[in-house]
Amino acid sequence: MDTISSRSNRTGSASTIKVSSYTVGARYEAIARRYLERAGLHFISANVKYRGGELDLIMQDGDTWVFVEVRYRRNAHFGNAADSITWRKRQNLVYAASRWLNQQQLCPETTNCRFDVLAITGNQLQWLPNAFNADGSS
Repeated sequence: MDTISSRSNRTGSASTIKVSSYTVGARYEAIARRYLERAGLHFISANVKYRGGELDLIMQDGDTWVFVEVRYRRNAHFGNAADSITWRKRQNLVYAASRWLNQQQLCPETTNCRFDVLAITGNQLQWLPNAFNADGSS
């Protein structure tokens, strides 16, 4: 697991400004994108939305399409970020990836792809390549 540095405001104290969950999500998705790019993946798209599913990041690793779910939890009091991905969420991700591949004129059954999770719990970052299969199983 890698560690993410925390930010503070100009006075050096932790910021107490309330931010929306969208803003928080965008920040951690940007951290995830930079992390994966440093690991050698090529960025394709972010926040691709379909009715019934959303893809946080679409990356490419060689000839493999990588669909990345970014999860953030402030702490592990109620489980870590990776544990928050339910079977239903995995099904929604597979559905959205299939839609996106079809729009690219690619066949989901024959195209090399994988589903990764980049889980951030507190300031701990964990990349889980191939976290689940296209049928949604772990």
